[in-house]
Amino acid sequence: MLRMFANGAFFGESWGEEPPQVLALHGWRRTHSDFAASLGPASALGPASAVALDLPGFGKTAEPTTAWGSPEYSSAVARYLKGPDGPGAPVVVVGHSFGGRVAVALAAGYPDLVAALVLTGVPLLPLPGAPSRPPAAYRLSRSLRRAHLISETRLERARQRYGSDDYRAATGVMRQVLVQLLAERYEEQMRAIKCPVELVWGDNDTAAPAEVARKVADLIPTATLTWCPGAGHLIPLTAPDQLRDAVERRLEHLREN
Repeated sequence: MLRMFANGAFFGESWGEEPPQVLALHGWRRTHSDFAASLGPASALGPASAVALDLPGFGKTAEPTTAWGSPEYSSAVARYLKGPDGPGAPVVVVGHSFGGRVAVALAAGYPDLVAALVLTGVPLLPLPGAPSRPPAAYRLSRSLRRAHLISETRLERARQRYGSDDYRAATGVMRQVLVQLLAERYEEQMRAIKCPVELVWGDNDTAAPAEVARKVADLIPTATLTWCPGAGHLIPLTAPDQLRDAVERRLEHLREN
């Protein structure tokens, strides 16, 4: 059942016993419900002791008022974790795609709140072969708009023609958030992570390809990499059992220590 967290800063669901031991953060244009199959009642193992949040701008959680990047998102999550309705102890943070960017910033910036990370399909490094600049035609349209030589409507047509699916779908402040996120680099944050890290990756992931996963594993000293054969980007939906197994490994390690 949908509920409110941190005095309305987030909406989402909690499953299993309180206080939660796991926090789940979803991908771009996704919601907390992606984790129902791995952490919620639909899991083959039953519900984990977990909270899955709608990050600001997604699901039922309000958009941020300014263009946030991963530091601002991680700060908001940290306030929940440290707040009166937070878990009161470090948690295993599960991050898919965009949620994984936030999870990495959280682990690097607030290490006392994160017992372990489970990351899946997170584009933490530039995609191999991806262009470093927008298409020339779009850059020209943007320059013409800045010079007041074309209308905002014509510039928006150029955005719709040349932008990615995510960019075209985003509006208002969320489009600015996306631009902010795409400009970020995470190498320094990954090297700073001290907690155990599980990487659970589809070998057919095209949004965060296998080459990215291997490089991330090299950059994070504490990382182990598990492949999901034949799986793509949406591991929480297509390989929920493997994702849950990684969470259970981290929880078992916590219980033993």
